[in-house]
Amino acid sequence: MGMISDAVVATNLSQANSFWHMREHITLAQALEGANLKHDITVPLSSLDSFILETDRLMRAQYPGVRIINFGHLGDGNLHYNIAPPEGVDAKAFNLANEKSVHELVYAQVERCGGSISAEHGVGQLKLDDLRAHKGEVAHDLMKTLKRALDPQNILNPHKVVSI
Repeated sequence: MGMISDAVVATNLSQANSFWHMREHITLAQALEGANLKHDITVPLSSLDSFILETDRLMRAQYPGVRIINFGHLGDGNLHYNIAPPEGVDAKAFNLANEKSVHELVYAQVERCGGSISAEHGVGQLKLDDLRAHKGEVAHDLMKTLKRALDPQNILNPHKVVSI
């Protein structure tokens, strides 16, 4: 009780559609601003508040002025925890200089909370090494085995692994 301090609930279909419109256009708005560092993660609901507060604090302390774009379907613990450079800072230069350390900060916080560095969209090709480092070889081998079993001809999302 008393955990929500500010919320809006749609009272009609028009408002509900408006809310979805805003949610569905976050990614487009981010793209228009330039490259940012993306994370598709899950955190147990019981740790969601702690994850967000602590990770935001650490991120802002290490990268002053950074813009945190945190959205998703929070009801199931899936977050798109994305990091944009400070206003006026070249996105490519910021990302090149900070990508590895930003990912490590986020992933360490995810692990602290017992979450996963891969969620609804999986890991993708760019983060396969991160997957191995954070899930371990056994989990990675299991994913490859499942992929081969479910897609022996490698026609469904070719050259990708199943993410758990």
